[in-house]
Amino acid sequence: MLIVPEKLIADLVSAEDAFAAVEATFAAMAREEAYNFPVVREALGEGRQYGFKSGLDRAGGMLGVKAGGYFPGNAGKGMPNHQSSVYLFDPETGRPTAMVGGNLLTALRTAAASAISIDRLARRDAKVLGMVGAGHQAAFQLRAAARVRRFEKVIAWNLHPEMLPKLGEVAAELGLPFEAVPLERMVEADVIVTITSSPAASLMAAHVAPGTHLACMGTDTRGKQEVEPALLARARVFTDEVAQSVTIGEAQHAVAAGLIAAADITPIGAVVAGLAEGRQSEAQITLFDGTGVGLQDLAVAGAAVRRAEEFGLAIAVEV
Repeated sequence: MLIVPEKLIADLVSAEDAFAAVEATFAAMAREEAYNFPVVREALGEGRQYGFKSGLDRAGGMLGVKAGGYFPGNAGKGMPNHQSSVYLFDPETGRPTAMVGGNLLTALRTAAASAISIDRLARRDAKVLGMVGAGHQAAFQLRAAARVRRFEKVIAWNLHPEMLPKLGEVAAELGLPFEAVPLERMVEADVIVTITSSPAASLMAAHVAPGTHLACMGTDTRGKQEVEPALLARARVFTDEVAQSVTIGEAQHAVAAGLIAAADITPIGAVVAGLAEGRQSEAQITLFDGTGVGLQDLAVAGAAVRRAEEFGLAIAVEV
């Protein structure tokens, strides 16, 4: 078995690598060449979450599981709140083949999924990027979005506004003007990325203008919620996996309220694979419900292992 430690990931997997790996995985899912297993998610108390996401990608020859979760006390200890590891197995024999540090990979694959949705669904003339949330993953989201559209400005809101200057520094690195705004001004954005761990909606339908694309990336557990259910009723909704979207994703609330049904949601992989239409008009609101699927983790972990082997950096152990 090969071990690829967390400290090596930044030099092995780029944002572009993650984008390509996740896009290929989404297409394989749409072609029914890959599928995710049911998510296991447990609350440990005091805001801590732990769980498992896993799947099989026959096209990519990948079988594995990501184990990890959210530990809000970690920041005070100098560690990321999100902690995870990815384990890969030979799909023919079940033999363990790799253990890969999953913290940075999680941020990269989440940002890649958001960027894929922007690339495929946002208007080509999108100029203003709205960011709702300014935590650890927000910087990755901002950089990934800027790779697929030529934005001219970034506006942002966070429940704790003192966190916004760090996100502003990222915008400055990208050469983009940055402004902290109240949520009501998100109506000025052409693309909005939500990346929070909120238990209640913050972004309302009235905050979103016609023609906007939203990438809702924070809701991945029952009870989490970033946007008002009425917004999904106004939008054409896409997701990474419909089964997760309606149970643990942003769509769970709109479905529970009877505003949309699972049949109303389109897998983004179907758009990538050319099996479904994306944006249908300039005025249409499109919304990507990014729940985060296990196959995304396997795809980026596989990329890390291949690169580590190429550079002779993978650590071999007997199991």
